[in-house]
Amino acid sequence: MIRGAIRLAIVGAGIGYALDRVLSEQSRGDEPEPISSMIVVDAGIEQTWDVLSDIASQPVWMAEMKDIRIPSGVPVGVGMTCEADVRIFGITVTDPVTITEFERPYRYAISHDGTFKGHGTITLESGADGTTTIVRWDELLIPPVLPHLGALVMAPALGAIFQADLVRFKELVETGPAAD
Repeated sequence: MIRGAIRLAIVGAGIGYALDRVLSEQSRGDEPEPISSMIVVDAGIEQTWDVLSDIASQPVWMAEMKDIRIPSGVPVGVGMTCEADVRIFGITVTDPVTITEFERPYRYAISHDGTFKGHGTITLESGADGTTTIVRWDELLIPPVLPHLGALVMAPALGAIFQADLVRFKELVETGPAAD
């Protein structure tokens, strides 16, 4: 029984490695495609930006983010680093991130610098009459093992997670924080 499990694990690892190599070659060295999400918020762009740029409150709308540590006395902006404890698929990791873009009220981007590498960009665009905001979120998380295959396999679940995060974000912007 144990020998069979070991053989199966070896064969599975070999197949996974081969699939990752094929995906890597097809990408011609480029990183995997980011996961794209979008939502329209019934609020102006400044109000939407105020919630987005409140880094300490991100765990309120990002359900998988359990905690965030922000250095005191450091202004929020390009180059700022912080650490988040993130739990996805039952696994908790510390995710050190660096803000790479911070253009009020249009663009906020980070790089993931921990075990899972990658980057995320959230852009805001004012709706036609200024009373709504279009929020677009592109996120790429690259696992440390079998990066192309892992990103492909994780994409459907992470896409659903990120879209649910945007729904919570929309509710927070439109209704304000919940009373304790």
